[in-house]
Amino acid sequence: MPRYVNFTLMGKHRWGLVVDGGVLELTSSPYDGGPLAVEGEDEGGVRGDVLPWDLLVLDPPARPTKVVAVGRNYAEHAAELGNDVPAEPLLFIKPPSCLIGHDAAIVYPTGQTELVHHEGELALVIGRRARHVAEADADRYILGYTVMNDVTARDLQRKDVQFTRAKSFDTFGPLGPWVDTDFAPADQRIRVHVNGELRQDSTLDKMVFQPRFLVAYVSRIMTLEPGDVITTGTPSGVGPLLPGDTVEVSIAGLGALRNAVVAVSGS
Repeated sequence: MPRYVNFTLMGKHRWGLVVDGGVLELTSSPYDGGPLAVEGEDEGGVRGDVLPWDLLVLDPPARPTKVVAVGRNYAEHAAELGNDVPAEPLLFIKPPSCLIGHDAAIVYPTGQTELVHHEGELALVIGRRARHVAEADADRYILGYTVMNDVTARDLQRKDVQFTRAKSFDTFGPLGPWVDTDFAPADQRIRVHVNGELRQDSTLDKMVFQPRFLVAYVSRIMTLEPGDVITTGTPSGVGPLLPGDTVEVSIAGLGALRNAVVAVSGS
């Protein structure tokens, strides 16, 4: 089950392969066919000893040019917000600047919003340039899957009648902890807990538009570059986050993404 992480160690961003007890540093990124050994480095694309988790700061496990998000992709979530399920995927863009990694802090934009919601989601990471991809070929373009929290200022979303401001604050895109290249979406359970309380609980098979279809659909609109992220929508049960909360999004067989919420003066 190859899992790749992006991490910071001694001030430098690096790619790693998850192994028993920690992470092996890679000599290159996992995009475009997998990690490749650099001349003079250890054969197999890794170097050094296993790095223990407690030495590492986990960064988002993707370096996208864009995050393409899908709204209202679970019928029950569309209903809880008073919306219909769209006939085609409802797309919006989150900027890469909103992304943070596992255990990084979500900063509550004090003074700019009064209602911030969690939205636990399955996300996929593109591994090679994709343009006009057939749905049957979509797996060839997907590096793997990860977990995302599409944090949303719900009051601003309602006020603006579109998603850009509400979804784009710095830190409103927790992503991680890794990219799993063997994960195959089916009926795995997706859950969100806030301070240990279960808020969202559903299964991936309830998505209206499945990941392979989304890769094909999006690639007919815009070119997807290696590292780009498509996040596939949230189930019902979205609810408020407040400074001091800890939110965890988990997907069975894939992993758990945990982040604390903090208020910073002037945020």
